[in-house]
Amino acid sequence: MLPLPPPPPAGMGFAMPMFRDWVPKCIQPWIYVLCVFGFQFSSGMYLGALEDIQGSTNFMIEDLMMLLYANLAGMAIYFPMLFRMKFRFTNQQLIIGSAIVVSVCNLVTIHTTFMPLLLVVCFIEGMAKLQGTFEHMSNIQLWITPRRDFAVFFPVLHIVLLTSIEGSAFLAAWFGYHFTWQMMHIFIVGFMCLIMTVQLVLCRPFCPMPQRLSLKGIDLPSGLLISLIMLVVCYICVYGDYKMWMDSRELRILVGVAILLTGVLIHRLLRVSNPYVDFKIFRLRNVLLIMVVVIVGEFLFGCEHTLEEILCAEVLKLEEHTKEELFLWALPGFYIGIAIDLLWLKVLKWKVWKLFAIGFGFILAYALLMYFTLDMGVNIEQFRLPIICRGAAYSILAATLMWSLDESVPDLEQFFMGLFVFNIFHMYLAGAAGYGIYTHWFSTFMNDDIARYGQQLTLTHINMQQFDFTAFMDSYMPSMMNVAIKQIYGIVIWISGIMTLLFMALDIPAVRTNVRKVPMWPVYGIEYLARLTGKKKN
Repeated sequence: MLPLPPPPPAGMGFAMPMFRDWVPKCIQPWIYVLCVFGFQFSSGMYLGALEDIQGSTNFMIEDLMMLLYANLAGMAIYFPMLFRMKFRFTNQQLIIGSAIVVSVCNLVTIHTTFMPLLLVVCFIEGMAKLQGTFEHMSNIQLWITPRRDFAVFFPVLHIVLLTSIEGSAFLAAWFGYHFTWQMMHIFIVGFMCLIMTVQLVLCRPFCPMPQRLSLKGIDLPSGLLISLIMLVVCYICVYGDYKMWMDSRELRILVGVAILLTGVLIHRLLRVSNPYVDFKIFRLRNVLLIMVVVIVGEFLFGCEHTLEEILCAEVLKLEEHTKEELFLWALPGFYIGIAIDLLWLKVLKWKVWKLFAIGFGFILAYALLMYFTLDMGVNIEQFRLPIICRGAAYSILAATLMWSLDESVPDLEQFFMGLFVFNIFHMYLAGAAGYGIYTHWFSTFMNDDIARYGQQLTLTHINMQQFDFTAFMDSYMPSMMNVAIKQIYGIVIWISGIMTLLFMALDIPAVRTNVRKVPMWPVYGIEYLARLTGKKKN
């Protein structure tokens, strides 16, 4: 997903030496763009066919979310490996190997319902998906931006990524509606076969490094520990509300296991000479601030996987194909956000404080529109504008945060470590934690609303001879869900509004300068005590 082959010698311009001489140069990068979409459309399990998968496998929504986050964990954990793999193997080895792994994983997925095996398969598929995507994008980076300008590359990259996210969900729903959910996996296997054919027929082995880098010295034990911690934390967050959080002995044990493994991991990373991720990355300029913004942003975007899913499936009773057609309206939002990014970062070259404010402002607009639109008799077309706002917010924040990370981490190898930490929060932990928090809030508000309204259902208010209990419950439960969803969107409005105002204030130079001059709390406390002591002496 990132830059990397060294720039060509002066005067040579952009070239793709991995293609055979008879392949027209004008179509070479477009072939790789098509192949990138193939890898990005792949996944371990496709949530666009959620109802069909549940109907044929008896999986709960928590099971499918766990598989989704296992896939994202595989992608996140593999980032530090990309640099080594790029300069160790040829493009054919990396791309064909990734395509084979993706194909095998998709075939295994449709032939088993054994959850532990599916977790491993989705995790490995995520690694192969990232490897295939990176290998293609890194070879056409200089075609996208000859000067390797990340203010151009990252927004363009997110056009591919975000289009694939919505496109794959819709395509999975389309296959599930017209055929079966397994057909999406068969389609991906066929696409991977096409990619392998491209490599075997149109390309030849090529590696940008004449002196191949060795894979020795990679801190694999730390990588495995991080992967295990990620899966354990994800299990706690996803199944937390279902298992009643700390009332469950299983989750209490897993919390202890996560704490123990984290302690072992930190001890190892501080002592090993070549850690999988170096803690020095957090000392670099603005890195911690970027991670905080990522956590808050991803938490707010958790509405997409929880509140919108509950709204469409339980309140509006939309089937998957109709729901995914509605969600396609995020695509115009994505492109609007990318256009704003390109204008801001490349053309105007303004500071990003106000750009972050615009991103959170779009989240605020999305939450406000959803809050005031939610109603039992609402037309689903009224949700198009808030979904567009959500898409714009996501593309603005995702591309801008990645560009900010590149500006803060100039060293190439450290940049990959920074990407690893960035994507742990961006694609994984913040989203999983957000899902757990939103489901807990929803069940809490739902139970409270039912209890409050239920107090009014007494014989003094109801004529039992004319009371249709079945019809009442059919409208009563969705209406209570609707109210609970609006309450959570109210919280999102407050958080996104505060973040918008905060970044608008930080865009003012006087405010930003004075904030930086405020001392740390211990320093302020010592100075305050010194002043008190001086007053007493006087």
